[in-house]
Amino acid sequence: MAVASALVRSAFLVNAVYTEAGRVHGITAQQGRLLCTLMPQPYGMSELGEMLGLGRSSLTGLVDRTVRRGLVRREPDPRDGRAVRVALTEAGDRLARRFHDETCRRVEDLPSGLAPAERERLAALLARVVLDNEVPEVFTDPDVRPAPGVRHPPVVPTGPGSRRST
Repeated sequence: MAVASALVRSAFLVNAVYTEAGRVHGITAQQGRLLCTLMPQPYGMSELGEMLGLGRSSLTGLVDRTVRRGLVRREPDPRDGRAVRVALTEAGDRLARRFHDETCRRVEDLPSGLAPAERERLAALLARVVLDNEVPEVFTDPDVRPAPGVRHPPVVPTGPGSRRST
């Protein structure tokens, strides 16, 4: 199988995991992505749009629906009085962690037919592809939170196949 086919089919596979994990927890895959993105810290709407690859109206609708469910809230941005940030509520944080754990468990099971050394190699190669293309961190270890007051802005790829300068 060619690299392009393998990566595209892998993306479909991971998307199916998000959808099924969301179904288990009563949320959409998009809401699950939003919750996982907000686990480390609140973000402004423009940052969220860049990280999730959503336009303003799509993101606003997603946030509105998730606010109505009591999973996220809008709060003033302390850096810009005209802007708002989106943050998890307590209920949203609990659900985000359960969804994240469920999704991780399911994704970890995907390469179950590989030997431990093959799994390590696969992880290393995928990490390199992700880093080389500056993919935003939208699904991270839930226990890694920035220190109070420290913001980690998203890293946004400049386009398909983009590479950082060396």
